[in-house]
Amino acid sequence: MTRAALLVCPASGKGRAARMAGSTAAALRPHVSSLTQLVANDAEGTLAMARQAVEDGVDLLVVLGGDGAAHLGVQAVAGTSTALGIVPAGTGNDLAAAVGSQSVEDVVHGTRRQLDLGRLSTGQWFATVLCAGFDSAVNERANAMRWPAGPRRYDLAIVAELASLKPAPLVVTTESGTFELDATLVAIGNTPNYGGGIPVCPTADAGDGLFDVTVVEGGSRTMLVRMLPTLRTGKHTEHPAVRTFRAREVSLSGGNGWIAYADGERQEALPITVHTVPGALTVVGR
Repeated sequence: MTRAALLVCPASGKGRAARMAGSTAAALRPHVSSLTQLVANDAEGTLAMARQAVEDGVDLLVVLGGDGAAHLGVQAVAGTSTALGIVPAGTGNDLAAAVGSQSVEDVVHGTRRQLDLGRLSTGQWFATVLCAGFDSAVNERANAMRWPAGPRRYDLAIVAELASLKPAPLVVTTESGTFELDATLVAIGNTPNYGGGIPVCPTADAGDGLFDVTVVEGGSRTMLVRMLPTLRTGKHTEHPAVRTFRAREVSLSGGNGWIAYADGERQEALPITVHTVPGALTVVGR
């Protein structure tokens, strides 16, 4: 039988996770030999509890929350034998979608498999997408918004950020070489989606040992406005201003102070270096 811990992030989804905690625990208990319920009210406490559960030897860490909570769970289980399960209760839930977990049923009846992770030069792990530029500015704005909930928040943040759009010089270095360009945004995808289901790196595969990288070159506000609707379908990669490639390691510099976001969480200003770590994460999902 499985020793499990349920990590509840009560603020996720405007309190949705707190409301789901009791029913989620009740649904998990018949399928595990023991269940420890952990509740933290801030990121530091959440991460500390997750790491302690892994240190105590749980076989399965189930995160009840959104992408921010899942990101903290990844920090705790990466490179260990503890599997990560996710019961989505947040705004975007992109990692849950990538794992194939939309409910408790997907955790208790899912299968275990290994996924690649990205790792920053700071030691932080990320499971979905790292971005900088226009899209990280959108993240900054969306995270500060109180309304609306869900993917519409990102849509409105995009419109607001267009008013201050300004390309910046960017230097991108991979194991294959270096190139410089004026850019609007860059996204490094371990999985395809960010921002609540936007396939910014539509062909990214968390099992191939490579990042998919999408760079949007500098252009006018009008050009970006015309291109943005195609982001929802992944057709933006066909635009002549979009450059895509794959790499195992990517360094970004320049950007005039661009802030990197990974899994929707604020990281640090450029320069930054990330590399893939194949099979670093064990997950449970469909």
